[in-house]
Amino acid sequence: MDEILTLSLTELTEQLRERKVSPVELMGSVLDRIDETNGDLNAFVAMRERDALLADARRCEERIQRGEARPLEGIPLGVKDLEHAEGLPNTEGSLIYKDRISDHDDVHVARLKAAGAIVIGKTNAPEFGHTAVTKNLVYGVTRSPWNLERTPGGSSGGSAAAMAACVCPLVTASDGGGSIRIPASFTGTFGLKPSYGRVPRGPIEHWDYDDTSCYGPLTKTVEDAALYLDQVAGPSPYDPNTLPAPGFSYLDALGESLPSGLRIGFSPDLGYAVVQGDVAAAVEKAVGVFDKLGHRVSPLPGGPPWMGRDWGLLGAFELAARIHEYLPDRESEMGRAFIAGIKTGWSMTPERWRIIGDQRVELNRWCAEAFEHFDLLVTPTVPYDPPPAKGPVPDETEGRPQPMAGVASFTIPFNLSWHPAATLRVGRSELGLPIGMQIVGPRHREELVLQAALAFQRERPWHPDWPTRWSD
Repeated sequence: MDEILTLSLTELTEQLRERKVSPVELMGSVLDRIDETNGDLNAFVAMRERDALLADARRCEERIQRGEARPLEGIPLGVKDLEHAEGLPNTEGSLIYKDRISDHDDVHVARLKAAGAIVIGKTNAPEFGHTAVTKNLVYGVTRSPWNLERTPGGSSGGSAAAMAACVCPLVTASDGGGSIRIPASFTGTFGLKPSYGRVPRGPIEHWDYDDTSCYGPLTKTVEDAALYLDQVAGPSPYDPNTLPAPGFSYLDALGESLPSGLRIGFSPDLGYAVVQGDVAAAVEKAVGVFDKLGHRVSPLPGGPPWMGRDWGLLGAFELAARIHEYLPDRESEMGRAFIAGIKTGWSMTPERWRIIGDQRVELNRWCAEAFEHFDLLVTPTVPYDPPPAKGPVPDETEGRPQPMAGVASFTIPFNLSWHPAATLRVGRSELGLPIGMQIVGPRHREELVLQAALAFQRERPWHPDWPTRWSD
């Protein structure tokens, strides 16, 4: 493997600007790495032609030589298969869309391209992003480079595997209940779910009532995530829910010191999560870094209502409405677990909708009170080790039953509440697999979350420790 692929995104962009690495050299290395690894990982599931990619890289090299380099000039980009990239398949992991080719870019993909990134192909995702294990009937199973028998998580599993294995320096990801943070935790990468609306979605193809899903960065380092946000954040006429432009650079904000004496609330379980012993111990030890840095870590009392079952019901209801025209005639083309999950959405009633709404009000109230007393919240990211590559997720941990959607015990609440939340690597489990810690910030304060994550990264760096030689 070419050593340039172990560099972070920010390191690579600097190397490219200074002409120490050429875009053509980088592109060739990425394509060779995909050829080398994809038989094991199945991270990339559709690719543009090599000659076209090298031609794009040569054009980027010419811009650099003219002194016209954009922020991501010549950076290869993998796009999650739940998102549109013009000219590439957009199957959403489902056989019913196996022949669909995108005729446009999603807004954030277009913005990354405008910043100089070169779309190279699509990364794998579970059917309609429905599970925390990345497999589907179109492209098969994606595996973790830390252990090929384990999943990299979902739904951004292909992107996470590609990032952790140093296959591609920039990937897209999305998170409706943990789909950035869970695979980031399972692969030891850095993942940020921004505040709802920070990164525009769309163009909208079908109106839905999903207000939990966000696009966000999945990267090697905190700085890389800030660079990504700088290119994509800001309003779009295609998404009525996007926030105003932040008015500053996230990367520049990382040059500022983390405010002193932060009040940090720590919860090992949010009052309901069933957490693996070595995961709990690693996160509890890691949060002590903030004490060492002069901040005040205190127990976070109680917890929000656990809405895993109802979050799943909402998602199933929305998705059932979206694909109802294919049911039941094409059920045989969909995964059995997926169909079973979707059919739970048919049980939605006005009464249940009201109950879920009341629970969400309670969740919001709990978050509001928590942020009255704390500047940041810290929890584990995922309660346990990555499950087998083909699933299923476990229904118990160390003899204790897991709640429904237990894999997302710590992530779902902050999708429902719209708070920014990041995960970063804090160690490895007894099986040698990455463990993640989640940092949650006030709404619209991504820069504070990033600053806290960077402070931790400087004390406990994980980059460049990546699983690049699993197949030796």
